[in-house]
Amino acid sequence: MLIAGSIAWSLDLFRAVGLVLFSEQFAAGAYAIGLSLTFLRFRSHKTATAVPWYDWLAAALALGACGYLAVDFPRLTAAAGTVTWDVLALSAILTALTLEAVRRTIGWSLVIILLAITGYVLLGHLVPGRLQTRAVGAGEMLAYLNLDNNGLLGLILQITVIIIIPFVFMGQLLMRSGGSGFFNDAAIALMGRYRGGAAKMAVMGSSLFGMISGIAAANTVVIGVVTIPLMKRSGMPARLAGAVEACASNGGQLMPPVMGAVAFVMADFLQLPYQAVAIAALLPSVMYYAALFIQADLEAARHGFGKVEADKIPRLARVLAGGWLFLAPFAVIVYTLFVLNWEPEYAAMAAAAVIVALGFTVGYLGHRMRLKDIWAAVVETSGGLCEILVISAAAGFIMGLFQVSGLAFAFAAYLVELGGQSLVLLLLLAAVVSIILGMGLPTIGVYVMLAILVAPALVKVGVDPLAAHMFILYFGMMSLITPPVAPAAYVAAAIAGSPSMATGWTAMRFGWAAYIVPFLFVFSPAILMKGSVADIVVVTLTSLGGIWLICAAMTGYFTRVLKMRMRLAFAVAGVMLMSPHQLSELMLWVNIGGGALGVALVAYELRLRNRNQLRPAT
Repeated sequence: MLIAGSIAWSLDLFRAVGLVLFSEQFAAGAYAIGLSLTFLRFRSHKTATAVPWYDWLAAALALGACGYLAVDFPRLTAAAGTVTWDVLALSAILTALTLEAVRRTIGWSLVIILLAITGYVLLGHLVPGRLQTRAVGAGEMLAYLNLDNNGLLGLILQITVIIIIPFVFMGQLLMRSGGSGFFNDAAIALMGRYRGGAAKMAVMGSSLFGMISGIAAANTVVIGVVTIPLMKRSGMPARLAGAVEACASNGGQLMPPVMGAVAFVMADFLQLPYQAVAIAALLPSVMYYAALFIQADLEAARHGFGKVEADKIPRLARVLAGGWLFLAPFAVIVYTLFVLNWEPEYAAMAAAAVIVALGFTVGYLGHRMRLKDIWAAVVETSGGLCEILVISAAAGFIMGLFQVSGLAFAFAAYLVELGGQSLVLLLLLAAVVSIILGMGLPTIGVYVMLAILVAPALVKVGVDPLAAHMFILYFGMMSLITPPVAPAAYVAAAIAGSPSMATGWTAMRFGWAAYIVPFLFVFSPAILMKGSVADIVVVTLTSLGGIWLICAAMTGYFTRVLKMRMRLAFAVAGVMLMSPHQLSELMLWVNIGGGALGVALVAYELRLRNRNQLRPAT
């Protein structure tokens, strides 16, 4: 019902049968199903197996309360300004059920954050200074959160039930049609024979899977159970193997087309077409994965990490012959989105139809889809959507809390005041705040909170809105691999059998590029595909060159193990080369100087290597 309803709404089938609904009503109906399923799928106590009576009761209460809201929404929202007993009772029930569902699916971290923000909203009018908020009563707040279109039923939940469901379903179909097996085998076949092949395979495989899944933890589990043991068998320490997979999986949040479902929410925040957001995100994500790939290669060269075992490497020709058609769904997405200008949900459904057709007629290496695979995809999609729907509802609460109290405006003004007249200082503050606020939160929750609190401060001082939102997205996502709370790194550590904190710190070092790249596209719009073709090409080449030099400095290896002074020289050259030349004439000369120094260092290292190779053995 959840998936069929989303597809029917996208195809406007409700109107065809004479049922005209507000989008909030449809969101409430979908949330009714998702919230009920959450109480049936996630136990109150982890040790429980069968569904206890009180979970059945909670599921029925969720279905009834959300169903009542869906049916009577026009009257309830009109009466939201006057807090009547039924408005208050319904709002209290929905709030309590949502908080309990968040606790079961995400844990206490998000619940505590929601309760802390709620406490500040209720008491913020007593706080002196710039962070003072307007007085809000408890009843007014509850009604606003649950009935206003800036709260529970707002754009985040609507995007989830209308757009994200088709994309998640498409990803599940791809997994069961053989497509995910094709991409995994292609990564092994392409990289398995080279040094550090297992790590490079993890980077490639996670980037391909992350393009569809967009969920760091899911990416880490699905790909990591294959790649992490391979990396360990090649000689890589467990903490480094976990760190590589955590960083590669985290990049899925930044990789078009799905971007952890944030791309659709960002497009609505900025009032831009989804295509504009996806295009802007492409080059930064390529730089992120390029840094991971280069660093994996240099780590393997320095420490002698071997190739993947030959018996585990499939023949590339056989892999391509058996699965090249699975590139077609991605071609369909690109064509429908960027040429035909379809809405994202239509593009996802078109790609899903192609996947089903390929799965039934062609398959991969003899495995073809059956009807039970489609049903399994439906079940897994709806099960996974429970968590996404609950997160979206919590994100709606966060948005509503900041809006009803005026806290968002107060916090943005406070950040601008702290940053003074220095944009660099404000960006550093915004980066630190984004990492702290994002710790332990899911993708959508991180982005919504930062888009309300931090992005307006950056826009107010002149940062391009798209660059500001991409900036906070990157640093919010880095909270997933930044200790002390680094969920993606901790999941990878569990698979690798390594210490959680050590894996987190290693992931932070390995994923260094994501801490630098956001500053670049604030000062260099060409990285976000804004500007002339020449500017975009030059910025791409200089940025990739700078990343290569800094990776050598971070790893301590180029063609040989580098001494500290050479590592510093490589780092300086890399930073200079990556400096945004569009900023000023001085920065252009810094850029040129970095390029010259980088060329000199590379030439010196290559000459030294050739000399050592020609020297006779003693």
